[in-house]
Amino acid sequence: MFLIMKINMDYISVNNIEFKIIKLLGHGKGGYSYLVEKDNKLFVCKQIHHEPCSYYNFGNKLESEINDYNRLNNIGINMPKMLDVDYNNERILKEYIEGNTILEDIKNDVDISFGLIQVRNMANVLKNNNLNIDYFPTNFILCNSILYYVDYECNNYMEEWNFNNWGIKYWSKTKELLDYLENN
Repeated sequence: MFLIMKINMDYISVNNIEFKIIKLLGHGKGGYSYLVEKDNKLFVCKQIHHEPCSYYNFGNKLESEINDYNRLNNIGINMPKMLDVDYNNERILKEYIEGNTILEDIKNDVDISFGLIQVRNMANVLKNNNLNIDYFPTNFILCNSILYYVDYECNNYMEEWNFNNWGIKYWSKTKELLDYLENN
């Protein structure tokens, strides 16, 4: 019911400013992300949801997003800027980064080697700051030769969840990625 209701909306507001919904970009553990438009400019609006997630525990999702954004921004991770937060409606307005996700590029056999170099550099910066991010390729866009992490989620560093031990499994047509594509 929630998903149908959200997709059928024509507009979404952030602090009483209305944005026209263009399309649903994705649905993750923490929310729904929409491509939205205002005055001929594109943005992303993330609506926090409270759907259960069996493999991840959240506290306050909105506060987590804000805190994670600040942690990553402070160490120089390329991300879309957080432009506004609507605390009452649990919405975040972000800068729109144009381009395909790395997952789309992998599926279309686009060379992502330049992105791989950048994600490895990003992973080193994160490790040096005791952080991991969600390295799944839907969370990355290569725009104008710069790799952006378009999610804000980060966690304390754990070796098993770093890029070399987990993320790399999804950055090419591996068994893990093909299994994911088959089931989603």
